[in-house]
Amino acid sequence: MFHGEKMNKFFAFAVGGLVLIGLVVAGFVISQSMFGSNSKNRSGIIVGAPQIGGAFTLTNNKGETVTEKDFEGKLMLVFFGYTFCPDVCPTEMNVFGNVVQGLGEAAKEITPVFITVDPTRDTVAVMDEFVQAFHPSIVGLTGTEEQINVVKKAYRAYGQAANKKDDPDYYLVDHTSFTYLMDKDGSLATVFSYGTSSEEIIKKIKETL
Repeated sequence: MFHGEKMNKFFAFAVGGLVLIGLVVAGFVISQSMFGSNSKNRSGIIVGAPQIGGAFTLTNNKGETVTEKDFEGKLMLVFFGYTFCPDVCPTEMNVFGNVVQGLGEAAKEITPVFITVDPTRDTVAVMDEFVQAFHPSIVGLTGTEEQINVVKKAYRAYGQAANKKDDPDYYLVDHTSFTYLMDKDGSLATVFSYGTSSEEIIKKIKETL
């Protein structure tokens, strides 16, 4: 039997273990809902996961003001990054270009979108040069810091300069690297992790159309 201090330690350990198990189970359920089975009800709301997407006002790479409503009626392939990114963003935009080419005629049903998390450097002209280098159908979106913060919040995306004070011109930006496939009504269809092949993305897009 346990007595005194040993008893207290035993109960503390037991309670802590139960809490940990509960958190692991909850995390598994949410991750399966969001990134695994991608099951959703008829309204397009994914059960058990934070909702992705929403209203925004930004400027595209042609200098035009756009909102989420301008993309309704087509699927959206959305990635958050920045043009000075040394590896992840160019790699993913190359995947976007391959997806568009691989879709053939079905490519007219989707809009690939690159949203900057570094609006200070990613001006309209810079964004246009960047996205055009990968495929002319890719839409680059920038805006003010406030506008970018709004769309990042809507998509649960993250972007934060890592060493801007040390090097204000050539700093790096830590950011999320998920690609969101949004349905024609603006709801989330699925999420692709970084490194997903263009073939896998094409397959899912065709299933969603």
